Amino acid sequence: MILFNPKKFRGEHLDGRSRELILKTIDFFEKMGKNKLKENDRKMTWYEDFLEFQKNEKIFYTFLTPPQYADDPNARWDTWRICDYNEVLAFYSLAYWYTWQVTILGLGPIWMSKNEKIKKEVAEMLKNGGVFAFGLSEREHGADIYATETKLIPQPDGTWKAYGRKYYIGNANVASIISTFARFADPDGSLPYDMDKKRFAFFALRRDERYYQLIKNIVASQMFVGDFLIHEYPVSEDDILEKGEDAWDAALNTVNVGKFNLGWASIGICTHALYEAINHASKRILYGMHVTDFPHVKRLFVDAYCRLVAMKLFARRACDYMRVASLNDRRYLLYNAIVKSKVTREGEEVINLLWDVIAAKGFEKDTYFEMAARYIRALPKLEGTVHVNMALILKFLYNYLFNPAGFPDVPKMDVAKHDEFLFNQGPAGGLERVRFHDYHKAYNSIDLPNVNVFKEQIETFREMIANASPSFEQMRDFDFLANLGELFTLLVYGHLIIEAKHVYIGLYDVSDELLDQIFEVFVRDFSKFAVELMAKPTTTEEQLNYCRKMVKRPVPSKDRFEKVLEEVYSLKDAYEMNP
Repeated sequence: MILFNPKKFRGEHLDGRSRELILKTIDFFEKMGKNKLKENDRKMTWYEDFLEFQKNEKIFYTFLTPPQYADDPNARWDTWRICDYNEVLAFYSLAYWYTWQVTILGLGPIWMSKNEKIKKEVAEMLKNGGVFAFGLSEREHGADIYATETKLIPQPDGTWKAYGRKYYIGNANVASIISTFARFADPDGSLPYDMDKKRFAFFALRRDERYYQLIKNIVASQMFVGDFLIHEYPVSEDDILEKGEDAWDAALNTVNVGKFNLGWASIGICTHALYEAINHASKRILYGMHVTDFPHVKRLFVDAYCRLVAMKLFARRACDYMRVASLNDRRYLLYNAIVKSKVTREGEEVINLLWDVIAAKGFEKDTYFEMAARYIRALPKLEGTVHVNMALILKFLYNYLFNPAGFPDVPKMDVAKHDEFLFNQGPAGGLERVRFHDYHKAYNSIDLPNVNVFKEQIETFREMIANASPSFEQMRDFDFLANLGELFTLLVYGHLIIEAKHVYIGLYDVSDELLDQIFEVFVRDFSKFAVELMAKPTTTEEQLNYCRKMVKRPVPSKDRFEKVLEEVYSLKDAYEMNP
């Protein structure tokens, strides 16, 4: 099966210990049951039971500790199994996933640092069940880390005193260490706004009540998203994780490692919601018909399924590129950004489609769907705005389209290994210099009606970029860039999904009918974004002509649709959470 099903999960692609821990996690939630899960959500109950469970099983320790700091032969940072665990936790509740997610972010600057003393200490904390936090954001500045106001004021003895307020910090109530981003201040405490990266620092903050004031949880949820204040917090060299440009790089590289998980959380949420929606609709009769027999409902389910399968295929294939990455192969930076932005927004679309099927049922307090609909919106927002991500994605545009390089084929990367490079990614800049393999190879390997239509669309897009390239003014217009980025993202999205079909035979078997139905969705989406680009006031007449050529009708096929619908409806009663 392509979609995760707790009742049928065997984890054959995992090593024995990883499989055991995931099965134990499934058992933890199934024994809890949906009624208790929902009660905990409604009452915003802190998930002490889960933290105790993971402590006893040493899950975070096993999954998140580099082997050189562990005494367990199964300990490593293995992105494949981390993706699996993201999917499982979010399948049950985003709140339980969140404490794992922010622990990953908090560990990023630590494992990237040169502070061996802290690393050994953190490994012991993980072994004893500790969780961690990422102290980057601030209330007034959010993700604008140039404007960070948390400051380290130098003292006569060579140490510092830290002052500042951090906001949106998960696990701030229980974290063993908060990896905190700050700037070095002048001796008088002044902190001018400047772009000097030498001022940046990451330090290990412990929740000492003499200097640490936890103000509140800023969200109405089981998860704790903290607002905290530090005052006269003593910092020595032993507490420093990174300084200067290394601290800046650690901030951005940690986002590369940690925010990738957002797409996998969306996949988990949507999968559970799909099972619940099909179970409900298949048993409901309106106007003498089963709801699942209405033509529009069939279309909604097929579209939702195609989008969800595409999300998982792309995110899994992107994981492969993270695991083979090196200083000479940074393709993962583009694919990672698309998982963060595109996959999470596709999750919103899947929930919208399913909600149109189950209608008022989606508001009922005893359903998983009510929780899914509430949480799915958070994931694209946790990584910042769409426009920020599109600006990042477009940095790769020209090399991707016009300057391919030779790379060996990347296989399925399910090998049990430690992904050491993720903690040695090097400088965070230079995105415009990243090279990619030729996308034509993947597209030319498939001869299906809608894939062929999509190939015409993306080649027209390529011609537009070559012959009617965006002007300097257009490249500064985020409204224009957003739609340009959507078109480019779809090209890359389809590329890796085709690769996934070839690479994952035996793991995720994707039929030609399903792949072509997925690309029917893509043809429609590409046409929609082309029309939206036509509507932008800065679009030139030449660009308009290319946009008109990009608008295509997908190739319909009743037989193909019915085969995919049969695959979707086979999920009826395939899973329902224990009550």
